[in-house]
Amino acid sequence: MNEKAKQEKFLKTVLSWPNILTYLRILGVPLVAACLLYGGDAARWWALGIFTVAAITDFFDGYLARIWSQQSSLGRMLDPIADKLLVAAILIVLAVDGTIEGYHVWAALIILCREILVSGLREFLAELQVSVPVTNLAKWKTTVQLVAFGFLIAGPAGDKVLPYNTEIGLAGLWIAAVITLYTGYDYFRVGITHIANED
Repeated sequence: MNEKAKQEKFLKTVLSWPNILTYLRILGVPLVAACLLYGGDAARWWALGIFTVAAITDFFDGYLARIWSQQSSLGRMLDPIADKLLVAAILIVLAVDGTIEGYHVWAALIILCREILVSGLREFLAELQVSVPVTNLAKWKTTVQLVAFGFLIAGPAGDKVLPYNTEIGLAGLWIAAVITLYTGYDYFRVGITHIANED
């Protein structure tokens, strides 16, 4: 393959629709954070709108990559990074603005620590050419987590429309945290097994 063909292939990968959706999701992270930190009901609704679009792109980037045969190493690298950036930023900002406070911070910490742990384990297992398939329970965890985030992002603005909106979000956060502990243990168990085999 000549240099021009390589450049064209690279540009085609970089500018593929699945990857563009992932870029948009990454761009949405500081926008959601900025809206939440700015404060006010209008900013909350803007944050929820941007978050909803970001969550939708999380589904469509992988789906389109599969049906259009546009899966790439770049996409496989950026997709989990975008997911974890979004989760971490939302949890931190919601804790800073007081939406998540008191003992509820523990649920946020459980989710955040699990994200970091799984990232490290996935990187380690990838070096051993071991893949850990995403379980149905892990998919449910992600769904519950995204829904909980939606309620919490709406926060006080949402409470004016739906009574106990924030409380619903906090309950969902704890449900996601409990499922997170279980699914995180699965990853950890597989990782420890391979570490023991390596030693």
